[in-house]
Amino acid sequence: MKIRSLRTLATTLAAVCFLTVAAFAGDPTGNWTWTQPGRGGNPGRPAKLTLALKDGALTGTLSGHKGGTAIGDASFTGDMVAFSVTRPMGENTMTSKYSGKLDGDTITGTIVVPGRDGGDPRTIPWTATRAKAGDAPAAAPAAAPAPASST
Repeated sequence: MKIRSLRTLATTLAAVCFLTVAAFAGDPTGNWTWTQPGRGGNPGRPAKLTLALKDGALTGTLSGHKGGTAIGDASFTGDMVAFSVTRPMGENTMTSKYSGKLDGDTITGTIVVPGRDGGDPRTIPWTATRAKAGDAPAAAPAAAPAPASST
């Protein structure tokens, strides 16, 4: 009887450990960075995504060269992250749809963006990396020197 109880205890403990690790391993919360591809072979631009998963709801903000925008239609199911970002473009808006698979500190997937002038949507590969807790934020750009005084 003691061996069976010990075996049951060991099995229960292993299951609890596995579920605990799985729960923490599958959390997209954090700051994510990648380089957004440039148009026509131009250099890419850095992008930063801040995600938070709370009570099953995924929220966040995507920041780039034009400032921050709240994400919409966000979901996190299993290991899949999905959300959209709608930004103004002149008198219109443009919605990009992001989806990807979370694997540790990496999200790998695609971004679907509308085609130019009503053309077919384009699909762009997307790989974001989560910043580690001890990572220092990127340095701010140096300020331009003040103009010389003529007095």
